[in-house]
Amino acid sequence: MQSITFPDGTRVPAIGQGTWHMGERPSERRREVAALRQGLELGLTLIDTAEMYADGGAEEVVGEAIAGCRDQVFLVSKVYPWNASLKGTAQACERSLRRLGTDHLDLYLLHWRGEHPLEDTVEAFERLREQGRIARWGVSNLDLSDLQELPPGCAANQVLYNPESRGVEFDLLPYQQEQGMPLMAYCPVGQGGALLRNAALVEVARRHAATPALVALAWALRQDGVLVIPKAVDPLHLKQNAAAHQLRLSDDDLALIDHSFPPPRRKRTLEMV
Repeated sequence: MQSITFPDGTRVPAIGQGTWHMGERPSERRREVAALRQGLELGLTLIDTAEMYADGGAEEVVGEAIAGCRDQVFLVSKVYPWNASLKGTAQACERSLRRLGTDHLDLYLLHWRGEHPLEDTVEAFERLREQGRIARWGVSNLDLSDLQELPPGCAANQVLYNPESRGVEFDLLPYQQEQGMPLMAYCPVGQGGALLRNAALVEVARRHAATPALVALAWALRQDGVLVIPKAVDPLHLKQNAAAHQLRLSDDDLALIDHSFPPPRRKRTLEMV
């Protein structure tokens, strides 16, 4: 399995498991727990969640899935920006830990920038790190100028990145690569299915006897320092996700995708979903 290295030397799989929309329907809980456990067996040992997802419901699903195997998991969660004050961050973290059934997070992220000063959030993160409640901290949905305001210690930035949303390639991704700060790509296969119907991705998938989703993942993984966190519940999709690192796109493949989704030639506003 392809891996990514965090600034402190910790290595994790470059393909993880996302959990957005998990925990929203009780009738799906058993399938979601089984999917996360299957993902772990396939080597997708990084699981990303957030207090926002299903108002904590996704964290509860994750907690059930990792019960008895917490040591095998690199666990990531996120704090709402309105909870990210000096005091509120610690309280939110404790709630997340209870839902997850663990005593620590491997990575804790600010979900997006809000009204609380970044220095207060970072101070809260550092206190949690000193207390052993989190191993490292990072951010999500922050652009280059935001990252440059942060003091040393940010372990990762999680942003939207896929062929139809590639503005980060202009300056944010190069900066993170230079800093050795992994970029965690959420929605790496797009949203709503439009990306996976794109003619270029369909053609590249045909060339490799693969799926457009697999092509989109391989496309993101071609970049140094990029980690993808697709969500999957279907067992076949999980197996395909786990194999995405084996797909090598040719220069012709990449050129075809570039023709459909041109790389950025100027600074773009950071996209979020």
